[in-house]
Amino acid sequence: MIKHQAQTQKYDRGQDWWRGAVIYQVYPRSFLDTDGDGIGDIKGITERLPYIASLGVDAIWLSPFFTSPQADMGYDVSDYCDVDPMFGTLADFDRMMKEAKRLGLKVIIDQVISHTSDQHPWFEESRKSRDNPKADWYIWAAAKPDGTAPNNWLSVFGGPAWEWDGVRKQYYMHNFLTSQPDLNFHNKEVQNAVLQAVKFWLDRGVDGFRLDTVNYYFHDKELRDNPPHVPDSEDAGLDAPDVNPYGMQSHLFDKTQPENIEFLKRFRALLDQYPDRTTVGEVGDGARSLKTVAAYTSGGDKLHMCYTFDLLSPDFTPSHIRHCVQSFQKQVADGWVCWAFSNHDVPRHVSRFVEESGEREAVAKIAISVLASLRGSICLYQGEELGLPEAEIAFEDLRDPYGIRFWPAFKGRDGCRTPMVWEHRKAKAGFSAGKPWLPVPEEHLSMAVDVQEKDEESVLAHYRATLAFRKLHPALIDGEMQFVATNEDVLAFTRSKGEDRLLFVFNLRRGPQELALPSGHAVQAVLAMPGLGGTVVDGEIRLGPLDGICARLS
Repeated sequence: MIKHQAQTQKYDRGQDWWRGAVIYQVYPRSFLDTDGDGIGDIKGITERLPYIASLGVDAIWLSPFFTSPQADMGYDVSDYCDVDPMFGTLADFDRMMKEAKRLGLKVIIDQVISHTSDQHPWFEESRKSRDNPKADWYIWAAAKPDGTAPNNWLSVFGGPAWEWDGVRKQYYMHNFLTSQPDLNFHNKEVQNAVLQAVKFWLDRGVDGFRLDTVNYYFHDKELRDNPPHVPDSEDAGLDAPDVNPYGMQSHLFDKTQPENIEFLKRFRALLDQYPDRTTVGEVGDGARSLKTVAAYTSGGDKLHMCYTFDLLSPDFTPSHIRHCVQSFQKQVADGWVCWAFSNHDVPRHVSRFVEESGEREAVAKIAISVLASLRGSICLYQGEELGLPEAEIAFEDLRDPYGIRFWPAFKGRDGCRTPMVWEHRKAKAGFSAGKPWLPVPEEHLSMAVDVQEKDEESVLAHYRATLAFRKLHPALIDGEMQFVATNEDVLAFTRSKGEDRLLFVFNLRRGPQELALPSGHAVQAVLAMPGLGGTVVDGEIRLGPLDGICARLS
């Protein structure tokens, strides 16, 4: 049997810290409440930054904390340059930034600039008349002669993408809630104002931006109707046709317009004035997503990296993961990807991937082992390092407008947004002294941080060990990745950088597997990748259920 081999020297990426980085997403509402109002706050994030740093991540991504009426949990911004009082103050934010820097953590913040709240001063002025200074800052259009909407565009949150305004006696466009009017990016003054808000946070020291719905900025000037959805294409995420009629259209004209390229160049030019900053764009474009990612990340003059919804599905099979990665490699020549299994918009991946009771921990562990081995940056969502499953939320407790709109066909996004569980014996799991904005699930208590801190075999311990292993190997951070032809029931690929070549084989089945060592690959040593029990015996790889192996090739 080939024995395990360890390595201790860490790899420094220098200025390209974002390439291969591990990013930890914090959902501020649900992280830690320090003032007893039941809603997490920035002081709570600051208090728990040492915990985040202990995971071995490189950066945090903060979901929106800006001034907002909270119709869509902060994704409806009414002031881009201030902190909502429920989360704290700008002084609290500055103290958090200082602590993050002390701990060696980069800070990425959300920028929700495709739309604002209808309570934003820009929109309040825009709706007053058709000739005020901001009259053209949003997308206004006349009704058809019969009074109906200007075209057939639909809202992601259900219903038409147009809302009648009695003051201007026109319709305005909203891709999401009616209280989230879309900005008119064809107007250069709008672009300038948005970039000025970005500069505000750059000057405050943030290290990057996660760009929400980055392909929604521009619309077709001619307001042409969208054609019907092409039957054999696949829309992922919230716009699944069986839940929301939004997926029944092919969205050729209400988003992903060619003008967006030039704006992203302007955005990048601003960032390039500041050292070591980065961007990660959220691209939701159905079957066109990878083509869009390629356009937005090529050439080094637009976005640094993007992510899609490809791995946010219920499919946790070798063939699906292989298809997603190979499709990216084929379509995105010189761009960079950020992979994730979970975020604030989809059910937690442990629940999506589990097939039978009792395998939650095993699924949680093998999932991070796979994710940490892929080429690209990776994003972790708060609580996944504890193996938290999706919470069951009663209808009367729902806060997500999308879930309320489509209940019971879709139960919404609140099940992945419940409060973080810190201490299992404390009221509300140590999240708040008051009543949490969402219930703390009883089943999460036994998985609290203080419980797992004491268990060397816990999911939390596995995450820390796996991320430490990733940092030790340059090949895992930005090395090349090539799939290996082998048994279709396993996921097999190599990662290589210079002379260092690593072979990964993952068995995602619930039974053991034995397979011949892939042709042309000679194993020098089996590396001690945490939690993997695979062995090589007489040229044969032996794997247990939900198991894997990492080997250095000679």
